[in-house]
Amino acid sequence: MTLTEFRYIVAVAREKHFGRAAEACFVSQPTLSVGVKKLEEQLGVTIFERSKSDVKLTVQGQKIVEQAQTILEQVDKLKLEASQNSDQLEGALKIGAIFTIGPYLFPTLVPELKRLAPKMPLHIDEDFTHNLKTKLRNGELDAIFVALPFDEPEIDTIPLYEEDFKALLPAKHPWVKNDSMHLANIADEVMIMLGAGHCFRDQVLEACPQCRDNSLNPQKDWITGSSLETIRHMVASGLGVSVVPASAAEFQNERLELVTKTFADPVPSRKVALAFRRSFPRKDALKVIEQAVELNKLQGTKSL
Repeated sequence: MTLTEFRYIVAVAREKHFGRAAEACFVSQPTLSVGVKKLEEQLGVTIFERSKSDVKLTVQGQKIVEQAQTILEQVDKLKLEASQNSDQLEGALKIGAIFTIGPYLFPTLVPELKRLAPKMPLHIDEDFTHNLKTKLRNGELDAIFVALPFDEPEIDTIPLYEEDFKALLPAKHPWVKNDSMHLANIADEVMIMLGAGHCFRDQVLEACPQCRDNSLNPQKDWITGSSLETIRHMVASGLGVSVVPASAAEFQNERLELVTKTFADPVPSRKVALAFRRSFPRKDALKVIEQAVELNKLQGTKSL
């Protein structure tokens, strides 16, 4: 077995397609297919289930691909350590974030990283948590910004900040005059929330059982939006009220005539962390990201 064959199976697992994997590895599809078949024969297992329309990892194949990814990263680490005057802050870094973090974190993070690590451009991806997790494990991403808890084998996290949830209301809503409000009050209004798959939606429903119960009630108004910014405009138009994280709370509110309100205790909140593979060799790059986040605290957040 060879490192090249390991790269082949990692690429197939990532692309879920032999043709695209071959393009990513800069080889012909027959060459890649022969390499994968040879590795399967050497190991005595079937790594991929193949059909005309799909390629799936077997249970054993998943473990083998994960180990192959670890080996490839260790080889990269060895090369890095063997190279004199190596700089972990040189070269592109592939980083991802969930949809409710990226648009508010990256505008401050990118300029700060450009100052702290000018030779480390960012390749940025925004996606759902479950997709980012897969990309991280497959090596498509080096690190991802996620909400805790985030418990995955061979994955470590660096806690970054905590932020409260806030109510987002039209400026003329009667609650604007109240000194405080409880999250449960939201359940009595027309709720505008993110759609299924967004972890922030799940966190709000977890913190508010009444909201969760109403979300299952076909007689209760329940509106979904594809992003926090879409929801912001829906609230501004008068469709209902919503809940947003503090880092996204004040964006364009004055122009859209929106108001945010702080919830009374117990105040719902979330913790945000940077997740990375334990075997990832460029730990200095992760440290400088942590530093950049700390130097440019998002509005409404507090360090962990």
